[in-house]
Amino acid sequence: MTMPNAPRSRWKLWALAAGLLAVPIVALGLYTFAALGWSYSDGERAGVLQKFSHKGWICKTYEGELALYVVPGVAPTIWEFTVRDPAVAEGLNAALGKHVSLHYEEHRGLPTTCLGQTAYFVDGVRVVR
Repeated sequence: MTMPNAPRSRWKLWALAAGLLAVPIVALGLYTFAALGWSYSDGERAGVLQKFSHKGWICKTYEGELALYVVPGVAPTIWEFTVRDPAVAEGLNAALGKHVSLHYEEHRGLPTTCLGQTAYFVDGVRVVR
């Protein structure tokens, strides 16, 4: 005696499993899209661009360090940032070692470091001197 509904119930089980897998993936994608689309803060930081590199094992990102000097003779505060735009990365490579002003947006709560090592994403560079 065979069960006529066995193939149909197996298909329903596969559909349920696929749906249970798809819902968290879609939710994570929507959350990431929203976190990148909405900035927590934005502003300018000025200092000496002392390090800029393209790094990562799987997800290569542009990462840099800006030395913020408050008072001459005092050790600087180091501000780390990420760059997503290759055109901005080229501008930063050309400005390495110079005094620059960087425009950034802060995106908090990103679910992975594949988008960047920091929460600060630089989208503009201007050489001050």
